[in-house]
Amino acid sequence: MENSTYIALSRMDAQQRAMSVVADNMSNASTVGYKRESVLFSDYLSKQHAASQPTGSETQAYTQDRATYRDFQQGDLQQTGNPLDLALGGEGYFQVQTANGVRLTRAGRFEKQQDGTVVDEAGNALLDREGQPIVLPTTDHRLTISSDGVISTETGEAGQIGIVTARDNNTLQAEGSHLLRSDQPTNAVDRPQVMQGMLEGSNVQMMSEVTKMMDIQRNFDFMAQFVNAEATRQQNAIDKIVQVSA
Repeated sequence: MENSTYIALSRMDAQQRAMSVVADNMSNASTVGYKRESVLFSDYLSKQHAASQPTGSETQAYTQDRATYRDFQQGDLQQTGNPLDLALGGEGYFQVQTANGVRLTRAGRFEKQQDGTVVDEAGNALLDREGQPIVLPTTDHRLTISSDGVISTETGEAGQIGIVTARDNNTLQAEGSHLLRSDQPTNAVDRPQVMQGMLEGSNVQMMSEVTKMMDIQRNFDFMAQFVNAEATRQQNAIDKIVQVSA
């Protein structure tokens, strides 16, 4: 197999990875708080040396899958009227306590359990500014949440939601469709913008993803045709050499 085929195969492998990421974006287009992902490719340059050529006279560029990164642009806001549906304007994340530790999220669909604990859809407790689970009085029914995250009921203040930022969003590791893990300490947001009765939708633009998927498929098909053509050419060359030798 010649180097040109290896280069084409490296491109096909990258396109398969890109297609997987686009498909994941499309499947989460309606997931609350989901942030779309993109892939980052680069050229891996390989200098070729031959006795008949000066050193470094030819460079071959292979496609290298470098990273997958998230677009943290805010999604569209959806009004629901549910008092425990919360959206964040601008930067920041809610904190929830999971079985594996504290995780960050922009998915603000919460509910009150029978014991008064406020949890997300997976049952993870929403945390306050001190990192403790928020527990509401079980007998209280009227609930208001101010823009800075202070929760009040008919019997008074019941806590303040902890909104934090990551030192570097690019270091956050995704866990599932809406949870993020930070391996570095987080910082409290001084002036959070909590909006009650609203949810932040996914920032996936379906038309853009469909267009990207079609482009990826077209490039993959082109490379597949090239590989097949190269395989046929090489086989024909081998057959002719065998005939001459015979």
